[in-house]
Amino acid sequence: MLISTKGRYATRMLLDIATHQGDGYVPMKDVSMLQQISKKYMETFTAHLSSAGILGIKRGKEGGYRLLLPPGEVTLLDILRSVEDSLHAVACLECTPNRCARASFCMSLPAWEGLDRVV
Repeated sequence: MLISTKGRYATRMLLDIATHQGDGYVPMKDVSMLQQISKKYMETFTAHLSSAGILGIKRGKEGGYRLLLPPGEVTLLDILRSVEDSLHAVACLECTPNRCARASFCMSLPAWEGLDRVV
């Protein structure tokens, strides 16, 4: 599994917001400047975090971002599941049951399944 830039930046952004949680909504420009993430790029994953119930978004002059959960309740797995396309080591593990035509005789499948369990 390779964590994308989106996953890494979403994590940095949420950690920044968590440190300013008591300040209400944290302006997007502040997070962008402190974390050196363009506002346009942050917009590519903030909707996913909002849909997952992690991030609150408020538009307008007093707007910005805030966590919808206490910081201690948001896990790295929650963040990555929200913004990454897949967290599996190989594509054939994305569906349950495994629909790969080779699954019944694939010699490497147990290794990939083990890696998935560890991750």
